[in-house]
Amino acid sequence: MTTTMTTGLIVGRFNPPHLGHSYMINWAAERVDRLVVFVNTRDGELVPGPLRARWLTELHPAVSVVEVDHDLDTNFDDEELWAKWMALFRSRWPHETGPDVVFSSDPYVDGIAARFGAQPVVVDADRETVPISATMIRNDPTAHLDFLAPNVRAWVEANLVERC
Repeated sequence: MTTTMTTGLIVGRFNPPHLGHSYMINWAAERVDRLVVFVNTRDGELVPGPLRARWLTELHPAVSVVEVDHDLDTNFDDEELWAKWMALFRSRWPHETGPDVVFSSDPYVDGIAARFGAQPVVVDADRETVPISATMIRNDPTAHLDFLAPNVRAWVEANLVERC
């Protein structure tokens, strides 16, 4: 008997990772056999990419976290740029097949899923379950510390709160 494993993908910056991200990762992980989380990173970001990937690995040991370092812009209307993104994503994909499902709370999920031939699944797009975004944290870290896991919170308090 052959069984087919379903594989999911989440793509994001996670800058910094917060409890809304954890909600989405846990929600997605419950619905697929294996889940891959791509952490998009580039030089000069507020929170170093390797640190974000390490935090997510610590917080979600049952999923595969892959740092995807790049220097690409984001323009969802540029097909040449999409082609570069997809080539990068395929080069970092750790499995022979998949993904079958792409999860996100952002509208770009449709574009990524279509280009992978996967099903898009929107998770809590209005952020009602966990009302936070990384932008909110970057803009006012002190006001949103309760939305951070302890390891992330300690770093944010030491490195971002002073800047505000």
